[in-house]
Formats: sequence, C-alpha cells, structure tokens
Amino acid sequence: MENMEMKEIESAIEGILFASGEPIHVDRICVALDMDRPTVEQVLQKLMDYYAYERRGIRLLHIEDSWQLCSAPDYADVIRRAFEIRKPAKLSQPALEVLTIIAYYQPTTRAYVDQIRGVDSSYTMGLLQERKLIEECGRLQVPGRPRLYRTTKQFLRAFHLTSLDDLPEMPDLGGEGQMRLSESGEIIDPAEQAEITGADAPEDADFREG
Repeated sequence: MENMEMKEIESAIEGILFASGEPIHVDRICVALDMDRPTVEQVLQKLMDYYAYERRGIRLLHIEDSWQLCSAPDYADVIRRAFEIRKPAKLSQPALEVLTIIAYYQPTTRAYVDQIRGVDSSYTMGLLQERKLIEECGRLQVPGRPRLYRTTKQFLRAFHLTSLDDLPEMPDLGGEGQMRLSESGEIIDPAEQAEITGADAPEDADFREG
C-alpha cells in the first residue's frame, strides 16, 4: 500500500466502510491498508468533512474509535418512502428522562434512577434496553448487588455524538422540570417531543409508560 495515491487510499477506505455496514474500528482499517493510524484518521476526517460540506446523501459518523457510513438525516423521509419504512417511534418524556439520567450518571442503578424521578422506572428501562440505547455493565458491590446500567454505542449514534464527552454541561434545573436530550445531544424543554433517528425501534412501539 506504500505506493498508493491519496485518492486511492480514500477510495479504499470508502469501500471498506461501505462493505462493513456497521461501525468499524479504525485499527482494522489500518491493518487492512498497512498504514499508520494518524494517516488513516486524517483521511477519515477528510471524507467526513467532504460528505457534510458537499451535502451528499451519505454521512460518515465518528463513534469513539469506530467509523460508519450512514444516510444523511436530511433525506430520511425520502429514504423511508423508497423502502416503505415506517417512521421510528418517538421516545416518550419518561423514556427521555431515564435516558438522560443514565447518560449523565453512568454507570448507575435503577434504584438511583427511581430516586431522581420519584417513580418506578423498570418498564421504561426495559424499553430502552430493547432499543439498545442502554445496557447492563456489571453489578454494584453492595448488599443485593444491584445491576449497573450505561448508555451504548447505539445511543451515541442515535444522538450524533462522537463520545460522551460531547454531551452538553448538565444544567441546574432548580427542581423545575426534567432534563431531556434532543437528537443532537442538547438539553431541550420537557414539553418538546424528540425523535431518535436511526435507532432500531420496534415498529409497534408505543411509549406511554409512567
């Protein structure tokens, strides 16, 4: 690969990303091309900027140390019509509250989430697990050993975040309302509805939990 022109390197990486269909770790691309990581990351960043600047129909997502090609959110409705894909179900206010608490306090227990919300959150957390937005990540070393939960890479992808460091600073709400996340990872007003694009939601999902 030493004699490859930069255009060839870009095309090769593009082909690897397309063939993967899933997030692929940057080290795997480095091994495939026999290239150093800084060079590969430079090309990946260039491709990501190109797709965004030229408003192409695809985007390159950077998720921690992995990269993935996906369709541009601007054309989501057109793509759904083309494949007769039903619009993803919206997350309810309780689901967004639980997701926000876990995002900021992870790893955390269900009991802690319940304590903040003041209601039982077991059903809501089950739905978030089904949508692969949160996952178990061990047990707390206290009597009873309650399960710990954290957000997933699917959470980062759904909210267009590179890492948890991209989450905005948690505001002091002073007891007025609940924290909620928008698609871009911003804190939004509790009255607003947010829809997670790209999440693998079950088509019959109907979030009316308490």
